[in-house]
Amino acid sequence: MVGSQNKRIKTGSQQKQKEAKAVPVHPPLMFLFNERIRPLLDAVDKLRHLKVAQEGIQLPTIVVVGDQSAGKSSVLESLAGISLPRGQGICTRVPLIMRLQHHPHAQPELHLEYHGKTIPTDETHIAEAIVSATDEIAGNGKGISNTPLTLVVKKRGVPDLTMVDLPGITRVPVHGQPEDIYEQISGIIMEYIKPEESIILNVLSATVDFPTCESIRMSQQVDKTGERTLAVVTKSDKAPEGLLEKVTADDVKIGLGYICVRNRIGNESYEEARVEEAGLFQTHPLLSKIDESMVGVPVLAQKLVQIQATIISRCLPDIVRKINEKLNASISELNKMPQNLSCVAEAMTTVMRIIGLSKESLKKILQRGEFDEYPDEKHMHSTARLVEMLNQYSDELQKSAENKSTSNFLLEEIRVLNETKGIGLPNFVPRTAFVMILQKKVKEISKTPVDFIAKVWDYILSVVISVFTNHCDSYPILQASTIRAARNLIEKMKQKSFDHVMEIVEMEKLADYTCSPEYMSEWGKLMAQQEVFMKIMNDTTMSSRILIEGFGWIEVGHLRGYPSVREQAFDMKMRITAYWKVVLKRLVDNMALHLLLSVQNLVNRDMEIEVVNDFMGPHGGGIQKILDESPAVAKKRERLSKSIKLLKDSKDVVAEIMDRITVED
Repeated sequence: MVGSQNKRIKTGSQQKQKEAKAVPVHPPLMFLFNERIRPLLDAVDKLRHLKVAQEGIQLPTIVVVGDQSAGKSSVLESLAGISLPRGQGICTRVPLIMRLQHHPHAQPELHLEYHGKTIPTDETHIAEAIVSATDEIAGNGKGISNTPLTLVVKKRGVPDLTMVDLPGITRVPVHGQPEDIYEQISGIIMEYIKPEESIILNVLSATVDFPTCESIRMSQQVDKTGERTLAVVTKSDKAPEGLLEKVTADDVKIGLGYICVRNRIGNESYEEARVEEAGLFQTHPLLSKIDESMVGVPVLAQKLVQIQATIISRCLPDIVRKINEKLNASISELNKMPQNLSCVAEAMTTVMRIIGLSKESLKKILQRGEFDEYPDEKHMHSTARLVEMLNQYSDELQKSAENKSTSNFLLEEIRVLNETKGIGLPNFVPRTAFVMILQKKVKEISKTPVDFIAKVWDYILSVVISVFTNHCDSYPILQASTIRAARNLIEKMKQKSFDHVMEIVEMEKLADYTCSPEYMSEWGKLMAQQEVFMKIMNDTTMSSRILIEGFGWIEVGHLRGYPSVREQAFDMKMRITAYWKVVLKRLVDNMALHLLLSVQNLVNRDMEIEVVNDFMGPHGGGIQKILDESPAVAKKRERLSKSIKLLKDSKDVVAEIMDRITVED
């Protein structure tokens, strides 16, 4: 464990043995362990090269982060045995993927990969080549880019590692840098270190307090326990005082431990630097007290290789699972896409199939009340919505029948009776007076059925458009034609319904007729209250308020001044009230039946004819136009095809390494 490792301090005898050595021993950076990690690392590198991360599959990665001037470049140079760009400000302006590979030959092989090309280089010119490639990716200024640059180093003695070096963290932009440089760098770093598959190699300078380092703050945000963070302490020779306490106290939770190193100085060769480093940690009075398992670039190399092997082995089964899931999902989505039409016969078949499917959907939604295609869209549960609208229409009509005033009871009837008087027998209710009152009441509610018809057809249009939009989504020409046909047809049917409604209204105005026995029954119940009414009218000592069924408590005192006509007026009121209930029921029932018939004609006959005529007409584009796939569908088909190819290639890469692991085991 790291805690016990950090607390191990060399004994005095060990110290004396180290100091007695005349020449420090320089251990190699490459180990036999590399032979097992190399195939795993190659597989991950191939997946990274394939850009499998575009499919949301994260790869195990060692991510190198650190504050500006913390010594990241020196650490990476020591591991790779090459010189990286140096200078003032940010040297690393793009994510630099460093692929180190032990090479048995004496002559190293180096090349850069970016923008789909491979640029060979050598140890002498590698720094210049990186600067040139960075300028091409991120521009010639001092800005940064999230487009990665890959550096492949095949060299004898280097450890088998793949690391991503990120721009150093800086808070204050220098001349030529954007004002939000800190935010840009932070965004890139967080993108790389956030995945659970990332190992964070946090480079810290021994000259600073670790808790104040911005790189520590960032890594703690995504790795609170530090279980995937390894710290490299640079410049150990510059600030040896208290370094032992820093790395053993571990105030900043570095779960994978600390490795202290010495930076290469001046023109030292990498071999010379390793010898000097080994001597420093063996002979320095303070640094020699740090356990040998926590010092030196060779120890760092070994630890990184081991960590890398562990994380790859742990993540590989999950990567296999995710690749298979993504591949199956992409293949399924591609199979669900519409057929790419190549001839008129295919196009005609597709058109008729889509019209047939749309017609069946409309039958289910508008006639049978089935909504399995739209289970969570209540707007598309049409039979229920139409009933709601019909009930609301009925309620509005009923409200119009309610007596709105109790202070002028029978005055309207008395006025009409007086104006329609004629020579004849008394106590007869003139039909002319009845029809006049009826016509007035019908006129008052005539707007209600018209509004209802408009509301219903607007709703039906929205349902039809939704259905056609859904079924024709992949064929924009056909979609436009079906929607246009739906609008035209429903506009015609709406107008037809308006004409029907107005005809009904005019019929109700024209005559007072019903064969319904409910009229006489209701009139009889209401007239049974006439005796009490007349008794109050004739006895001035009685209260002038009366409870009349269907009207409530009514003030009738004002009617004592109309002795000759009030009995007729009461009869007229009750006849109108009884008959009005019949009228309202007819208006509701008639609308319901008309609606059912109209929907049936729309779905079973008119819509299909209208769509075909529009599509084959001069404005529909014709059957030839449907062969043109929409840009959105073509783009989606291309995206899915590329995704499937990428995932299949990735699957082959992983399958090969899994087979190899199985054979070796």
